[in-house]
Amino acid sequence: MNAPVLVIGAGPTGLTAACALWNLGVPARVVDRRRGPGTAPKGLVLWSGALECLDRIGVAEELAREALPLAGASYWAAGRRIAGVRFGGLENTAFPGPLCVPQPVTERALHRRLTELGGRVEWETEATTVAVDRSGPDQSVTVVLRSGGSEETVTVPWLVAADGARSLVRTAVGIPFEGHTFERTFLIGDGTLEGAPAEAEVQHHIAPEGVLVIVPQPDGHRVFFDTEPTDETEPPSLELLRRLLDERGPGGLHLRDVRWSSRFRVHAKVAPRFRDGPVLLAGDAVHAHTTAGGQGLNTGVQDGYDIGWKLASVIRGSDARLLDSFEAERRPASVRAVRSGDQQTRMWLLRSPLARGARNLAMRALSGAGVLESKVVPLLAQLDLDHSRSEAVVDLPGAGAVPRALRLGRRPFHLTLAPALGGASTSLGQHLSTGRHTLVVHGASAGEWAEQAALALRAWEVDDVVQVLWVRPGAVGHDRVTVSGCEVVHDRGDVLGGGDTPWFAYVRPDGVVGARAGTAGFDALLARLPCWPSRTVDGPLRSAPVQQPQTSAAVPSIRRTLTAHNGG
Repeated sequence: MNAPVLVIGAGPTGLTAACALWNLGVPARVVDRRRGPGTAPKGLVLWSGALECLDRIGVAEELAREALPLAGASYWAAGRRIAGVRFGGLENTAFPGPLCVPQPVTERALHRRLTELGGRVEWETEATTVAVDRSGPDQSVTVVLRSGGSEETVTVPWLVAADGARSLVRTAVGIPFEGHTFERTFLIGDGTLEGAPAEAEVQHHIAPEGVLVIVPQPDGHRVFFDTEPTDETEPPSLELLRRLLDERGPGGLHLRDVRWSSRFRVHAKVAPRFRDGPVLLAGDAVHAHTTAGGQGLNTGVQDGYDIGWKLASVIRGSDARLLDSFEAERRPASVRAVRSGDQQTRMWLLRSPLARGARNLAMRALSGAGVLESKVVPLLAQLDLDHSRSEAVVDLPGAGAVPRALRLGRRPFHLTLAPALGGASTSLGQHLSTGRHTLVVHGASAGEWAEQAALALRAWEVDDVVQVLWVRPGAVGHDRVTVSGCEVVHDRGDVLGGGDTPWFAYVRPDGVVGARAGTAGFDALLARLPCWPSRTVDGPLRSAPVQQPQTSAAVPSIRRTLTAHNGG
């Protein structure tokens, strides 16, 4: 396959990246040394931020059908409930609470989606060497792939490394893995737990000897323990899991029919860099999490989506500097997630009676004050990340006219919209969940601006990945305005303000407001969009820029200087 991107690793991170690329018209070759999709249910919980990413590539609905919505979490000490938190209350999202979805289910759904989009995974194909060529103006990566008894040497403009905690690629490019490993050994068992509560609540039983966590699953429960480290490497026996359950649990629980168990150590690590020239690293290759809060899988999915849409945009003509924002935006998010899990795990493992007592009092106070719902749950959800200081977002001339509902570098507030041609109301979030670039044009008489933008996108052959949304103030009138290549909706509550002066906002595929402008900044805003046609699998890796159209006299012409490197 003559694809501009090679993805190493077909776990959730690599598959998400590949689906995001294909979804935006850029083919990617995916290889994995395993025989097929994973069967070990390592990750269980999908939070709102990751679910929104999966929704943009078309798999969240399928996962939701197979998932168990989690109702909340509780914390127990000495047989008494000391704290609790309810899930499902997050606003401004289609996914207000976490879903329990075993990782193999997620991987299968992503693999099916990749196939639907035109891609495939080359299983039993292992990368053995990786070398970055920095000799010319356009850097590239040469990879030796081994499959069966043969080897293949490929050179690609871009490499996405999603090859796990023991990443060959990370080692090859000389990026260290910084952090620490907990001294305790951790045990997991998935099976049937008789006597468990009917409600889908995650329970944390914190005893002086260690912790017991009980996680409801769609077809059973998971029990999780920490123990003193030993030299044993085999999965824990059913007898051991039952003994620890009796010692640390509330009583009346019986574990049977264990279908999977594991013994492992946990780490809290983050790589100092997520990129080395044309090599971008994501997921477990650059951050390792404890099991607390289920952050590893979620952070990896969001990494994969971020790489996918940004790389696809650059390959289709966006400024190559957009890729600089991958590390700048994703590494701080990873550091926060790793730090959160590290702090929770340390809290579980407190041994001093005085420290345990203080912990229990603090948990009770935070729970009673509602802080767990208002602060901790949004942190775990990784939903509303603040990218306002990112160099990839910008206010352009006239941006002062754009209302606060569209904050730069943030997800827009909830907004109810009414289609101009009638029909059921929608939300701005629904329009932004397609995984496409969105140009929001606002103003009662801004139709000419919307039309000229749509004409430009068609001429550039990027209307498959960029949509124009003309938002008119007020209720739907009798004029029933339509604009070719543009969806027209009404802001019935005038949340975005009334008036006839046009303003514009660019919303990135990840739902973040990437630029705002008035009429004076319209050209510059359009210049942030892709402007090259979709790539075909058998076509060239580079493409000449499309001749950009001249607009009418009422709207300034759209100009942009493109470099050959942008096509790389």
